[in-house]
Amino acid sequence: MIAKNDTVALSPEVFDLNCETLIIGGGACGLVAALSAKEAGQSVLVIEADAILSGSTALSAGLIPAAGTKVQVAAGITDDAALFANDIQAKAHQENDQDLVDLLTGNAAETIDWLMDTCNLPFSVITNFDYPGHSQRRMHGLPTRAGAELIDSLRAACEAVEIDIICERRCKTLFCENRLIKGVLVVRPDGEEETIGCEKLILACNGFGGNRAMVKKYMPEIDGAIWFGHDGNQGEVIRWGVSLGAALQNLGAYQGHGNVAHPHGILITWAVITEGGIQVNRDGHRFWNEAQGYSEAARAVLGQPGSEAFVIFDGRICAIAEQFEDFKKAKSVGAVRSHDTLKGLAECLGLPPDALSKSVEDLPKGGKDSFGRSFDNPPLVSPFYGVRVKGALFHTQGGLRVDSQARVLAEDGRVFLNLYAGGGAACGVSGKGDSGYLSGNGLLSAFVLGRLAGKASSSSILDNVT
Repeated sequence: MIAKNDTVALSPEVFDLNCETLIIGGGACGLVAALSAKEAGQSVLVIEADAILSGSTALSAGLIPAAGTKVQVAAGITDDAALFANDIQAKAHQENDQDLVDLLTGNAAETIDWLMDTCNLPFSVITNFDYPGHSQRRMHGLPTRAGAELIDSLRAACEAVEIDIICERRCKTLFCENRLIKGVLVVRPDGEEETIGCEKLILACNGFGGNRAMVKKYMPEIDGAIWFGHDGNQGEVIRWGVSLGAALQNLGAYQGHGNVAHPHGILITWAVITEGGIQVNRDGHRFWNEAQGYSEAARAVLGQPGSEAFVIFDGRICAIAEQFEDFKKAKSVGAVRSHDTLKGLAECLGLPPDALSKSVEDLPKGGKDSFGRSFDNPPLVSPFYGVRVKGALFHTQGGLRVDSQARVLAEDGRVFLNLYAGGGAACGVSGKGDSGYLSGNGLLSAFVLGRLAGKASSSSILDNVT
């Protein structure tokens, strides 16, 4: 059990500031929620702990999976929410609540279409390679395929409709009376405190991946990984939830990644694997079925000598990867090495030349290998490319349980009428560990739950209070 604390208190008589809808966190979930609430006619205030808007979203590839969007249809892709839901559950070994899976997959397309129509966000579908576990091409991203562009675009959309955003305010305490949230206490950079009253509170702030003690407790198998998420993810939401008596679920779930360039700390797109690339250890040998997914890859890489691996691919695959801004950056700083021969590449990477050559030459020309991986892509040919990589923890996937309106549920099953959660604050749909993570699950939860939480009317909430 997590020890209860003083992060929940009774309300002050007077608040320093008041608003209708208060949102804690200026990442993707918070900004989508703000846009949705503003559209619904609510007065909105977003509080962000950092000096600039970023969150875990800015560190990601910024891709959101959705089935049945207008751009999917335009691209000739036949897809629907039921198929998407089946893919999520299959990847998570049926460990998710089906109602939550259906909620997210059933509202994802509307959320993407709405952002395109009302905020002019130019989403397009990645159509030149497949992500593991997705039976259709449904990953939507902005032109640079970078999370930083996604955050900047959402921020610009908020500014265009005059949504108030205050940075450098970290929420410390929730004020709650009779299961109704009255407001919060925040801390300024100078250490001074101020109180903000609200009619509706949306928790869009964080998970706990940046809290090493909590990671060690709930996810010990990934404790030695590089932390590649946002340092602000310190687990306040979990502490608030415990003090409130809220229901918590799947705290051992997380997204890992086994393809972070080292020591550069740049994400290398998993397309280098799905298109036929491989991973080898420092002995030049393959060590697992890379097609299982990039989340599981973190543990697989950590288990190798030196807790590192090398991703090997070729010029054809490199051309596909170059649509991602992060990959271009990795090339520009020298993280991506290349050579006309495998032996030359091995020397560049410090690998045994004969072992690397044999690992590539032994790849099947179609069919499955000894690890059970199917190879249907063209064989690797000169020029060859390689990157030294480490296993990383990106973000946690467990958190507060929510209902169909993104309202937080109590341990007894009742709802907190004016408390909402999404993104890293809410339990996602990635099962109970790392292998249940399907590409895009994090932003799927952020976008859809943010959209639903923002739309909820604070006046109808207060009408239900008895």
